Amino acid sequence: MMTILVTGFEPFGGEAINPSWEAVRRLNGNTGDPRIERLLVPATYADSIGTVTEVIDRLRPAAVVMVGQAGGRAELSIERVAINCDDAQTPDNAGVLRKDTPIVSQGPIAYLATLPIKQIVAGLCSAGFPTVVSNTAGLFVCNHLFYGVLHHIVTRNLDTKAGFVHVPFLPEQVTGKPGTPSMSLETIVAGIDCIVAALTSNARP
Repeated sequence: MMTILVTGFEPFGGEAINPSWEAVRRLNGNTGDPRIERLLVPATYADSIGTVTEVIDRLRPAAVVMVGQAGGRAELSIERVAINCDDAQTPDNAGVLRKDTPIVSQGPIAYLATLPIKQIVAGLCSAGFPTVVSNTAGLFVCNHLFYGVLHHIVTRNLDTKAGFVHVPFLPEQVTGKPGTPSMSLETIVAGIDCIVAALTSNARP
């Protein structure tokens, strides 16, 4: 049985909840054969990568789907690229603010997601989910984790595929934020379940 690791972040930026973890912890897990492992990730530069790579080394999953919040976006954003740079306007949950800081000293400028992103987007769109391929995962902790996990997989020559999905705010998060898009938790959960199903189908001979 294949294992798929799905991660979500704790709340950050003054929000009381994070839709990524609210969705990940509610995944149905009824998409077929895969064993789905769920993991809550701290929204800090110092601990996010190690939290995930420790589980990767222990479980050796076939795929890792990292999920994060992208307030202001209206769609499920399937990220294409992770950049070797931390550069944010706000501090992480440990109070750390990074400007133009490499994630891995002397590391590659960028890594591309190794999940079949075009296939995932096509499947989500055909199922009625608003979905796009995104070419920027930001330069905050989401991108930091995305890059760090891909670097870990490459440098240790692992077979694990990995990618990142950004999800919008939940409706309750946009109260008092006129014009800010949101997506229901049920839709986000169903979308991630669809991604897991696509990965499972793609892995079958």
